Amino acid sequence: MTGWSSLEGQWLRRRHFTSEVLALIAERIRDCERDHGGELVVAIEAVSPIHERDSRMRAMEVFGRLRVWDTAERSGVLLYLALDRHRIEIIADRGVPADTREWEAVCARLQSRMAEKAYAEGILGAIDDIEAIMRRYCAARPDSGTDGGLSNEAVLL
Repeated sequence: MTGWSSLEGQWLRRRHFTSEVLALIAERIRDCERDHGGELVVAIEAVSPIHERDSRMRAMEVFGRLRVWDTAERSGVLLYLALDRHRIEIIADRGVPADTREWEAVCARLQSRMAEKAYAEGILGAIDDIEAIMRRYCAARPDSGTDGGLSNEAVLL
């Protein structure tokens, strides 16, 4: 995508995903992962690549490239935001057998918050919602909270 949507995506990332907000995201993920054996990765893409026009397929590609699947219990979850396309996708590995409707509800709440321009609050709320789902499906491990899994830092694409 080019033109206004790509400019808008870049502007949204600079305006709403500052270093302070990114630090809050990492801290929230780190704190929540102490309660279960799941791993959450947040990826924020300002401008979607031209080679993949379908946001769901792009999220699957990012899931693989960021190795979200590479967890011991197959308990990785990706929260993917395509800012230029105004799309949110959640990809969960097999070890988090939540119903599709649960993930769709998280996306709908986040989309609503973003429409209200409450980007930081929306994403932190989405992290809390995802972590609540993961607590139900991913039992705590002895090493939960030791930060031995995937990075808690949001990935800017």
